[in-house]
Amino acid sequence: MVCFHLPKYFQQEVYSHHGVLWKSYGGHKDDDHSGTLSIIDYKCEMCIEWKPSEVSVDSDTNDQEWTMVNTGQQRRNSQGCNEVSSRSKLFVLRLADLHSFKVIKHGHQLLLQSESGLQSVFIFQNGNADSFVAALRGILKSAFKKDRHSYRVVRSPEAKVIDQSFAELELFTEHKSDYVWKFVKDFQYRPYETTMTAFSKLTDAWLYGRSSEEKKVEDEVAELLTQSWTPDDQITHIGSEEYEVIGGIPLPQSVPVTRSTPLTVEQWAQLQDDEGRVTDVDMLKMIIFKGGIVPSLRYEVWKFLLGYFPWDSTNTDRQNIRKQKTDEYFRMKLQWKTMSPGQEERFSDYRERKSLIEKDAKRTDRTIEFFAGENNSNLQVLSDILMTYVMYNFDLGYVQGMSDLLSPILCLMTNEADAFWCFVGFMNRVYRNFDLDQSGIKCQLNELQTLLSVVNPELTSYIRHHDSGNMFFCFRWLLVLFKREFSQADVMKLWEVLWTDLPCTNFHLLICAAILEAEKKVIMEGNYGFTEILKHVNDLSMKIDLEATLCNAESIFLKLKLAAQLPDNVRKIIGLEPHAGYQAENLKSGDSQVNKTDSSLHDTEDSEIVDSLNAVTLVASNEEAAYNCSLNLNYL
Repeated sequence: MVCFHLPKYFQQEVYSHHGVLWKSYGGHKDDDHSGTLSIIDYKCEMCIEWKPSEVSVDSDTNDQEWTMVNTGQQRRNSQGCNEVSSRSKLFVLRLADLHSFKVIKHGHQLLLQSESGLQSVFIFQNGNADSFVAALRGILKSAFKKDRHSYRVVRSPEAKVIDQSFAELELFTEHKSDYVWKFVKDFQYRPYETTMTAFSKLTDAWLYGRSSEEKKVEDEVAELLTQSWTPDDQITHIGSEEYEVIGGIPLPQSVPVTRSTPLTVEQWAQLQDDEGRVTDVDMLKMIIFKGGIVPSLRYEVWKFLLGYFPWDSTNTDRQNIRKQKTDEYFRMKLQWKTMSPGQEERFSDYRERKSLIEKDAKRTDRTIEFFAGENNSNLQVLSDILMTYVMYNFDLGYVQGMSDLLSPILCLMTNEADAFWCFVGFMNRVYRNFDLDQSGIKCQLNELQTLLSVVNPELTSYIRHHDSGNMFFCFRWLLVLFKREFSQADVMKLWEVLWTDLPCTNFHLLICAAILEAEKKVIMEGNYGFTEILKHVNDLSMKIDLEATLCNAESIFLKLKLAAQLPDNVRKIIGLEPHAGYQAENLKSGDSQVNKTDSSLHDTEDSEIVDSLNAVTLVASNEEAAYNCSLNLNYL
């Protein structure tokens, strides 16, 4: 595409960097032709431009020909200067045609790739390509970070609005049907960012208030604001295999499951020796899995579940660990607290994360008493912990949603250093949820769909044929581990159950399956389509019976474990060994990593799989306290 240079009053120079060499210019690096790399706003669109220093473009010049990099026409010339006018010796790339960009050679070079696949390299003589990238990222809100130095621009081909950040959209100013579908378009292509920024927008609405009409509109579309999805034609593969409904696998009848009472102070004391070591970790985890922990004990037991304290540590060990960890925490905190304004100015990643944390901390769980009210000091502590986590794990840094995970921990611990290290343990479990390409979440959605196709193939088939087969309506559940679905008290109980890793590390997926199975009748008899499924799943928030759901999820696990023909991919998801025949076949093919297992261990037709329920009684030192819980020793 060729366009003529516009007068200056039609353009605005957003950012310029002088002394930049264009490596593609003339096909080689030429020190005699350094130039200026700029970002120019032409009102109708924005471009990246480079021109050699000797080229003077004046506002009165109307015949200066510019050639735009255009993926549609893909202009070429015979001398190898792709998509560039040999007459003008100018490089112009529309931001709408930018596919990705990357800083290379230790900050000395910037690689731009267009949608057509063509690449251009710009050499920054002073080695500060990062400053140009920072300016570019400030404009391209749809660019996500693939790794430390690479960025990919994600855009919707259907609407310009997808190129903007969800946070920049003008909410509640258009006709409701217009902006509802604007959000839906964003959900198709950027589920993670859309979900988390929607949380923030709704919190802003609650904090700062809106007119009665705007609130009415907000109520009618809130369910869509807090959902994420991708249409089947956009995500047809998750992982390496296409979704496939598995049918015809016989499952046994439902296995009765009951919940029990939470771990008490007396029982906790009984499970420790004189020096404070936990004597039976498996038993302790089973008790927590079956009933949770009494609130007064959580402050102590959570530190073990989240890896702050080792199970075999003594009381003296824990005092030393706590002192050491507290000192380490405040050393890391001091690193960012003492950073000068000049350092921040030269540290774009740090500035962006700090700004995001400051915004998110102000609107996290403001309906909870611990964070309620103006000038709440607990919000500052929340922010400080998140900032210190950036210094602890700068590769991951801060991603929206982390404040949701920290909030209940801080509410419980109240101590800043203790809350930090428990948060670190939690993040070590769920950090894959915050992959910017959503690969961790997509993998879990794939596994959930595989599970559901065995547990309830009829519902799975229905969902697939109603534009929801990718399971993205469960995105929020997985992202912040049901934090938005249950009350604070229920979330704390649910999380401590999940932290036991019983009966498998993917028990949260079985919880998802249990919730969906419970809603099968409503969804199918109501003939719900995509929008109705989204709305219904969102409406379940704060209405799900946690205890019943935990029972149903455990029952699903036991049914799957009893199934004689359970596929190995499903067995792997729920933590079971592959069938012996599968192992033998792998050994025969030379797979030395798979150990052969006696087939009798996997013969489920002639042996009793589920042990009888055992009553365990712990007697307290001061008074007799009986604790009866249902145990399945196959978990251990």
